[in-house]
Amino acid sequence: MAQKGIREFDAKRMMSIALPFYSNGKIKFEAKQVLIDAKTDLKKLETENPWLKDEQLVAKPDQLFGKRGLNNLLYVNKSWVEVQNWINERMNKTVEITQTTGKTKGELTNFLVEKFVPHEEEYYIAITTHRDNDTIHFSTKGGVNIEEVWDSVVTLDIPLFKEIDELDFATFLPEELNEKKEIIAEFIKALYKMVVEYHFVYLELNPFTFVDGYPVALDAVAKVDDYASFQCAEMWNNLKFPNPFGLEKTPEEEKVDELDERTGASLKLTVLNPEGRIWNLVAGGGASVIYADTVVDLGFTNELANYGEYSGNPSTELTYGYTKTVLDLMTRKKDSQGRPKFLLIGGGIANFTDIAKTFTGIIQAVEEYVDKLKETNVEIYVRRGGPNYREGLKNIKDMGKRLGIPTEVYGPETHMTKIVSMALDKKGGK
Repeated sequence: MAQKGIREFDAKRMMSIALPFYSNGKIKFEAKQVLIDAKTDLKKLETENPWLKDEQLVAKPDQLFGKRGLNNLLYVNKSWVEVQNWINERMNKTVEITQTTGKTKGELTNFLVEKFVPHEEEYYIAITTHRDNDTIHFSTKGGVNIEEVWDSVVTLDIPLFKEIDELDFATFLPEELNEKKEIIAEFIKALYKMVVEYHFVYLELNPFTFVDGYPVALDAVAKVDDYASFQCAEMWNNLKFPNPFGLEKTPEEEKVDELDERTGASLKLTVLNPEGRIWNLVAGGGASVIYADTVVDLGFTNELANYGEYSGNPSTELTYGYTKTVLDLMTRKKDSQGRPKFLLIGGGIANFTDIAKTFTGIIQAVEEYVDKLKETNVEIYVRRGGPNYREGLKNIKDMGKRLGIPTEVYGPETHMTKIVSMALDKKGGK
């Protein structure tokens, strides 16, 4: 499971659809909001959302960081004209923000604008998924750093596979809620159903309040399991995963993200050092970590070019697209000292990934880049096992001979990461 943060805008957008549905209409949740970036046509936005001119508004960056008020990035109870001016002054500007994890510099690129909601009461709720259970935290003292008032928080642990409709969410709520206890219980129940069905792994509303008897989320933090992208495509409705604040993705990383969104398999790429000599093409999330750690343990940290994975039995076409992206990055420059580069095609022993099928995609990409691979002095080391691995290994070994690219191929009889030391000890040098 890979946890990915999503924008507050998207969390509230999903809530506006899911909560009425999962409460059988008992909970109404309005999301009067718009998301603005540098390309947004503000006049068109105003025409499509006439309420912007009629309501008092709140504006804030929506880029996966909190404590916006403490960082002077929360603009409250303002007119549409004032909000536009405030955003224009900050759009694409680099700022330094302070959070509990320290200071981070980044560019402001996306702003959430929503209806201002006058209110008196503020509540806190957080739903977290764990391996053995799910946990709901609730407090009547929302709107502050919740750790400072943690003695006000009540907790409900929900065992896995427990039928949601059998749960009595009102029993753990404080008695001081009085007449609001029933509606808050309905709200939490619908919210929890959404978390489960939409594959959220974390959802925090701090604070939320009530207007005319219905909940309003004033602030939302959410993460989803991105491995559910394919399964939840319709519910998520073209959900995009923004980069963490201060971290911008390369065009190649964005391209792999686009490939990943098209499949139920998993395709991931992080470029660490585009001039590095060691490029990993690894099947499996766990294996990708092990291969990267092995390179580091052998003393080649500065040569590790990328981190990533292809897993979950991706199609030949997607494996080809993923491999081509890696090879394009790998062959742009020769090593400055004339040393060889290494493509490590590795992985564990697959349970259901068709090795021959995925290797067909890899071979197609290598064939396309054969001249560049030779120019940059690339050597290929392969270790793999799983369904149809003998056919896959034979095909890739034949490819090396046919194309004249140094290629060493090993099956499951060889330790999973042995090819790393074979490559680096034999010719790697420092």
